[in-house]
Amino acid sequence: MERLKSLARWGERGAEVVLALILGSLFLSFLIQIVFRYLLNLPLGWTVEFVSIAWLWGILFGYAFVVRESDVIRLDILYAALPRWARRALDVITGTICAAIFLWTLPQVWGYIEFMSIESTSYMKLRFDYVFAIYVPFVISVVLRCGISIWRGLTGAGPGFDTPKSAGTHDYD
Repeated sequence: MERLKSLARWGERGAEVVLALILGSLFLSFLIQIVFRYLLNLPLGWTVEFVSIAWLWGILFGYAFVVRESDVIRLDILYAALPRWARRALDVITGTICAAIFLWTLPQVWGYIEFMSIESTSYMKLRFDYVFAIYVPFVISVVLRCGISIWRGLTGAGPGFDTPKSAGTHDYD
């Protein structure tokens, strides 16, 4: 069991490193774009394309593999005001709807990603199926998170976050 936990920590750190590299390369490409466009008056098309792809991958990869449930920003003013049974019911209902939508669209998304293998990006010549492939792990992550939310709602284990406790750690004065 300890070996499994060690492997999970290694995977978490690896995902954080990959996301940091994506964000770092995005920033570097953005700086290159600024220098070439505004200082040298030689706009580069590949930088715009790379920034767009890196942004897409950064957001979806980050949510799928790096962001913890407690790190997700929520608008839960009404949720926190509800009684415990209503919050549990909302967790089950919203988790079920969200998971169902993502699962329902997954075959169509997979088909679209496969179809896009015939096209490539303008400057970098990356196949679009590689560009959009990150969406599948993102969907699987969302469905798993919804499943955990449903399970917690059904068993009464509570949400994976506690707004009153986490909000109390911030100083807003």
